[in-house]
Amino acid sequence: MLIIPVKDGESIDRALKKYKRKFDKTGTVRQLRSRQQFVKPSVTLRQARLKAAYKQRALSKEEQA
Repeated sequence: MLIIPVKDGESIDRALKKYKRKFDKTGTVRQLRSRQQFVKPSVTLRQARLKAAYKQRALSKEEQA
């Protein structure tokens, strides 16, 4: 449960902005989406390796240019 202290004279918009920022930092939505469908650990590992290889290629191209 998120608790956002609102000071006297503080606008609702500012409090909402604080709430949204705090909610994003907790990662609740990302966690819910990841739990909707099971992904095998081997698939997760493969995706991580592909992502790392892509980043490595992008960095090497950037260094050459």
